[in-house]
Amino acid sequence: MKKTLPIKSSIFLLFFSFSVTVLFQSFVFADSKPQWIWPDKLQKNESAYFRKEILLPKGKIKSAKLQATCDNSFKLFINQKNALSGDTWSKNYSTDVTKLLLPAKPNIIAVEGINQGGVGGFVMKLTLDLGSQKEYFITDTTWVAERKISEKWKQLGFNDESWTNVISNGKMGDSPWGDVFASEEMIDNDEIKIAKGFKAELIYEVPKNSQGSWVSICVDDKGRLIASDQGGQGLYRIDVSKSDIKVDKLEIDISSAQGLLHAFGSLWVNVNGKGSGVYKFTDTTEDGIYDKKETIKLLSGGGEHGPHALVLGPKGKYIYIVGGNFTRLPTMDSSRVPTNWGEDHLLKRLPDARGHAKSIRAPGGWIARFDKDGKNWETIAMGFRNTYDMAFNIDGELFAYDSDMEWDAGTPWYRPTRFYHVTSGADFGWRTGTGKWPQWYPDCLPAAYGIGPGSPVGVTSGLGSKFPEKYQKAIYCLDWTYGTMSAMHLDARGSSFVAEREEFVASAKLRMTDAVINPMDGAMYFTVGGRGGQSALYRVSYIGTEDTSPVRAGSPFDAERNLRAKLESYHIATEGALDKIWKHLGHEDRHIRWAARVALEHQPVEHWQDRALIENSPQISLTALCALARHGNPTIQGKLLNALRKLNLVSLSKSQQLELLRIYQLTFIRLGKPDSKTAEKLAKELDIFYPSAHSELNRELVTLLVYLKSPNVIGKTLALMSQSSDQEKYNWNKELLSRNGRYAQAFVATAKSSPQRDQIHFAKELRNMDIHWKKDQWLEYFRWYKKAETFKGGNSFSGFLKNFRDEALAHVPEELKIDIERIQSEKSSSGPPFEIEVSLEIGVLGGQMRFDRDSHRVKTGKNVELIFKNNDTLPLMHNLLLVKPGTRIEVVNDAIAMGAEGMANNYVPDNPNVLAATPLIQIGNSYSLYFKAPEKPGDYEYVCTYPGHGLIMWGTLFVD
Repeated sequence: MKKTLPIKSSIFLLFFSFSVTVLFQSFVFADSKPQWIWPDKLQKNESAYFRKEILLPKGKIKSAKLQATCDNSFKLFINQKNALSGDTWSKNYSTDVTKLLLPAKPNIIAVEGINQGGVGGFVMKLTLDLGSQKEYFITDTTWVAERKISEKWKQLGFNDESWTNVISNGKMGDSPWGDVFASEEMIDNDEIKIAKGFKAELIYEVPKNSQGSWVSICVDDKGRLIASDQGGQGLYRIDVSKSDIKVDKLEIDISSAQGLLHAFGSLWVNVNGKGSGVYKFTDTTEDGIYDKKETIKLLSGGGEHGPHALVLGPKGKYIYIVGGNFTRLPTMDSSRVPTNWGEDHLLKRLPDARGHAKSIRAPGGWIARFDKDGKNWETIAMGFRNTYDMAFNIDGELFAYDSDMEWDAGTPWYRPTRFYHVTSGADFGWRTGTGKWPQWYPDCLPAAYGIGPGSPVGVTSGLGSKFPEKYQKAIYCLDWTYGTMSAMHLDARGSSFVAEREEFVASAKLRMTDAVINPMDGAMYFTVGGRGGQSALYRVSYIGTEDTSPVRAGSPFDAERNLRAKLESYHIATEGALDKIWKHLGHEDRHIRWAARVALEHQPVEHWQDRALIENSPQISLTALCALARHGNPTIQGKLLNALRKLNLVSLSKSQQLELLRIYQLTFIRLGKPDSKTAEKLAKELDIFYPSAHSELNRELVTLLVYLKSPNVIGKTLALMSQSSDQEKYNWNKELLSRNGRYAQAFVATAKSSPQRDQIHFAKELRNMDIHWKKDQWLEYFRWYKKAETFKGGNSFSGFLKNFRDEALAHVPEELKIDIERIQSEKSSSGPPFEIEVSLEIGVLGGQMRFDRDSHRVKTGKNVELIFKNNDTLPLMHNLLLVKPGTRIEVVNDAIAMGAEGMANNYVPDNPNVLAATPLIQIGNSYSLYFKAPEKPGDYEYVCTYPGHGLIMWGTLFVD
């Protein structure tokens, strides 16, 4: 597999592609291997141009099969005509080009190849079937290349004497690419997948040298489109009213817009790059020329995580703006988000192992709005990574599509691209590096839908289209990386929505950037391009038979959404609001609770802190205490902890338990570290609940117990790190990943190696523990890192693990470091300690507190692997102990007698009759127990010794 410099997963990173071109020609009479050619071995983000003149033999050509690919993408011309293109180096792009060739005459092949880090390589093979024989033209070192071109570089007879010969970076089959042409799958790069009843048509191919690569688009009040180049080529007005598309450059001194909007009779432009900021252009004389320019607000940010979309809000009252996480939040006039946001990590967070966004802090990416005069700026939501665009649905609700960080694939903090319902005061929890919040945090809103790997770009509403009702009401999300447009169909659930995803338009060749509905003709228009790539404009029209009458706009809120909207009206300090807010802090609808808590946080804390401390309703108490932990004074920490202790963890639901654990964290993060006596007391109280049967609870408990320096947390956590989480499945859409093999490499490798995300989280947290370690625990902990070497993930994955290990090593006593370094030098192995001769499996009969096998049989002395899986349908943990014949009851009683020490030791008593034992296994996890079958035949037994289980949860191992 090729080693390349990674590219960030959201479109428009911090670099641009440059152009380079080459022509090539070479033919042989016997099949030989084509070579991966490039001007040199430099690893740059660039385009290279290649030329080759070929002279075809006389006679009829029965067929001419062209195969080509390029790391990373290419566009190939034969005699100046488009012949083939592709953007996934691992795919075998193929087509028949017989009609493009001139028999017995010179032909010119011209190629533009684009490299995006790593060693570049273009490869081609042209096979001519002449009936009696075949002839081949391949890439080799006779081709010439250049990095700068003139207009006629594709033409036969062009003077390429100044071009230089290419070098070979390997033959087909060589590393790092392998034998791509051996793939039986031939990629028809012109195929576009589209929803039933629709058609997509290419209506304009953008001349890159003069008009750039288009990344944003809007429609003006006359139905004309306006598009912007990502670079410095400017803005263009496109008249699509006739079959002959007319494109004119706007006479304005601006470019690099990643947000365009025509509203209130003017063109609003959000520039990303030189002169970043929001500008307003007006045609005061109505002659088609924008003659008045106003600077609305300058912004600090640029690159592909800079200032992005502009969208007109419901009823035309506000313009909404989104900034990527490299865009500093400008000075605002007001904020719907409480302005005391923070990173809010209890234990040390590590930045990205490769340095991306390492200095970026909350609020991260943000959404704001301003009025029609460009004034009264107000923050609406925060905690995005790099949302590029957003749209409102028929109910006037805002939705956005946020990016992932594919370098984090395989880690517990990785978050695939997400479709968000953006409500007032929202925080979606993006924090840099390992710090991304899980969606069960009460101070973080969840996604409406997890779309998966990709690079979010344009988002648009179907309103105004001549589409069937379902598609008019949809929100469309564009993905640059995998050339996929998703139609997100919304279904109201309480005060929010759930979404159903449908692939609306998809093609491996379409690097989509932005989309818009043109109300003049009811069609959708979308652009492809970005990063200096070839840009084009497509139109999507409905050609089916369903009714396309306009749906009724502004459908009324249901009761829950009306309530949420009322609470959101208190997202400013409001006299007399407390009584109207309070009871809704306990509402069963999470978005209503969120609206109520944010409203509470906007009121002076001294008006409600005493009420929060004495509240008896568990859910109201949790929500109010969360707000108090975020806004209270350190002097109330003791009272707050006492209020939290009144909430019995056992009596709460799982989601409430997670809330409670997070509020404890916030109490220490925001109000300060507790004294040693308080820390010790709380650690003992929480210790009895760890480990839990649930993965999420264990993640929060380990964080708290490490922070509180619990003496038992190390042993318990190492036991959890020894078991596999069989729930950690990687069900990424294979068809989607196939549209861009290069980007998909990390996800494919991750899925194959199945890295254990729970184990990684535990290792991350334990690295902070500097006391209570025993020698064997240190060695076991560092052996885990050897096992983790078999895990695969994104480009930062291994770097994160190395950094965890290095930080943990700083706490190790000097006398143990030699032993640990010896472990590090050992051959990596996560397999069994011996050659397995017998493999047994035992699970749990759901809800019956019984093993699913009453017995197993083995021969004496055999090497046994026993895989125990806790697939119970009840939220219960189980272990499995193998004991000598007739000693089961004794061992069970000894386990019960362990009392409070039982949990810390997995309820495995120190009894000589115990031959082998697993730790306590949480739900969905499995553990491989290795042992040698006893040499003495007999009826041995296996039993679960968790209190209350041992009398009925057992079976017999017959040893013959």
